[in-house]
Amino acid sequence: MSLLRSTAVTILSLLASLSTASTQTPLPDAIAAPGEKTVLTLHAEGAQVYECRAGNDGKLAWTFREPIATLLLDGKTVGRHYTGPNWEHIDSSAVVGKAVGNAPGATPNDIPWLKLEVTSGRGTGILSGVTTVQRINTSGGKLEGACDKAGNYRNVPYSADYVFLRKS
Repeated sequence: MSLLRSTAVTILSLLASLSTASTQTPLPDAIAAPGEKTVLTLHAEGAQVYECRAGNDGKLAWTFREPIATLLLDGKTVGRHYTGPNWEHIDSSAVVGKAVGNAPGATPNDIPWLKLEVTSGRGTGILSGVTTVQRINTSGGKLEGACDKAGNYRNVPYSADYVFLRKS
């Protein structure tokens, strides 16, 4: 039980520092979540997966397929992010989201920042009751250009911070 208590104290301390940091950096209006409070911020390291497909015009182009990422807290793996989009924590809580807003990344190679509305959740852990997820501080992940064979896949490394929020 003391390990659980120690972990809870560490998480609460981290949340307090992250909450302070997030109030210092204003977010673009398109992804802001006024009236919601940060529950947890996790760093993600992974890849955006693209598939070469024929578009409506018959021309081949790279199409986003899915994210595959490890969720980290203080450098330790605490969950995963995958198609859906889904975020799953090691305490077995999870949420699924739907994009409702976006803002450009810092460079042309960065995937956009997103605001995602939680459409479903499961479990009773830390992600329980989360209503919004923000993807911020993106780096990499964008793939452009022509593809030459339908069915080919390409993984583009990316990192981002995911902010999990709950209505106050």
